[in-house]
Amino acid sequence: MFNNKVLSLFALPLLMSGQAFADDAPIKVKVFIGSMFEIGKNTGDKAGEFQHWYERYFKNSQPITVKGAASPVFCNDDGVCGSVLGMGKVASSSSVQAILLNPKFDMSETYFMINGVAGTPPSRGTIGDVSWGTWAVDYDLGHRWAPEEGLHDGQAFIPRKGYENIRSYQLDPTLVAWAMKITDKTPLLDSEEAQKYRQRYPDDNARRSPKVLTGTHITGDTFFHGPGMSKEAQYIAKLYGADDYVATEMEIAAITQVIARTQGTTQRILSLRGSVNFDQGNPNETTLEHLDPAPGQTAGGFKETVDNIAKVGGEMTDYIVTHWNTWQNGVPPLK
Repeated sequence: MFNNKVLSLFALPLLMSGQAFADDAPIKVKVFIGSMFEIGKNTGDKAGEFQHWYERYFKNSQPITVKGAASPVFCNDDGVCGSVLGMGKVASSSSVQAILLNPKFDMSETYFMINGVAGTPPSRGTIGDVSWGTWAVDYDLGHRWAPEEGLHDGQAFIPRKGYENIRSYQLDPTLVAWAMKITDKTPLLDSEEAQKYRQRYPDDNARRSPKVLTGTHITGDTFFHGPGMSKEAQYIAKLYGADDYVATEMEIAAITQVIARTQGTTQRILSLRGSVNFDQGNPNETTLEHLDPAPGQTAGGFKETVDNIAKVGGEMTDYIVTHWNTWQNGVPPLK
């Protein structure tokens, strides 16, 4: 018969094996925070898009290297993970795909908080605004030509057939409504520099204080500027049946496509953007002058806006995590 000492020797490898299995279990991710760039370090210097998120959630987290992702992933004990994905459609979406397919993470129930800075048309937004995307619309995936070569419906763009299912995505309206309910009263930071800059524009929306709002986020790898390009972006949004265009950015349509392919749904995606510039100059400056301003003539408000993004997004993140029993199986009905 085996004595207790022998049984203990047999049991030890089994216990160690069980512990190893537990340690290797994938991290169940409740909320994934994806930013596009960081200026320097993740903490202690000038903040880019990720630093405030890192300081709020990941200061005590160790980096997890993911093959194919632009930067390490950080996760805390509450099931919140985040990473810097890279700017533009290809860099950001390939990072998301690498993270989603990595066995270190269980993202079967994850909410995606895709965020960053953006531009906004002065007719609809202002510096420091934070907007939740109701639609993700790709600015490309069509035919575009020089205006002098002939206009179609007043525009030099028509969509190309075959992209109907990936050129625009309506993000879950109930989830967006929840986000507004939780965050629309969030006090936003502002700066004297931005306040002065706004007065160059005649639009009421451009001149007001920043707020939380909703609308279409237009994705394009081109930094388009000028009233003509802004009008075209609005034209594309309306052509696809989307809401008014409020933010120009470079990633969300591509990231949404990757999530849709891998997760089979887009119902847990939040697009959050903070406006740091107008998409056109004021009536007294040319587009080139707007793109290359004289020293001291920039919009200002970048520091405050990246703080606003994380503040607004953090409120929604915390709400989901705190009420996980309600949110785990999907977006609950709006109360």
